[in-house]
Amino acid sequence: MILPIVAYGHPVLRNVAEDITPEYPGLKELIANMWETMYASNGVGIAAPQVNKSIRLFVVDSKQIIDNLEEEEKNEYPGDEGIKEVFINAHIVETGGKDWAYNEGCLSIPKIREDVNRAETVTLKYVDENFQPHEKTFTGVTARVILHEYDHIDGKLFIDYLKPLKRRMLKSKLDDITKGKIRVDYKMTFPK
Repeated sequence: MILPIVAYGHPVLRNVAEDITPEYPGLKELIANMWETMYASNGVGIAAPQVNKSIRLFVVDSKQIIDNLEEEEKNEYPGDEGIKEVFINAHIVETGGKDWAYNEGCLSIPKIREDVNRAETVTLKYVDENFQPHEKTFTGVTARVILHEYDHIDGKLFIDYLKPLKRRMLKSKLDDITKGKIRVDYKMTFPK
């Protein structure tokens, strides 16, 4: 089932999400719905707060990015084959490498894209959908997507990384999103 995506301005996007247990009600269905919602809205990742659940859960499919790169572009992300993975109760162990800029967008903040600097690598401890523990290091565009989704479970948004002047320049667009004055081709829910 395709879930509505929570728009900028909704308080759930600013909460630090809670860890969950395998007994979390409807977890398998929620994960399936998040995948379906992400693909229906042409996303590469989606976090539970974006579907109005304040839990430490996100899904990432960076494989579709890597698979759609031209051969010469693939050289920009050495060692990054892309992933399709579920992350539950994720916590960052460390970030590393050089920070690099990339033009990011967000399903909760439609039609706004900005360059954001993020670390080249991230190491996470997390459990998968079967609650099997993992500690892995990710790199390149996959690390970026993970860091973006991880921010959602920590109550942060990509616009928080922008300089104050840039944020002020975007204020009217952000206000329009909060008020529902935006057209997108996916379901959204707006703050009341």
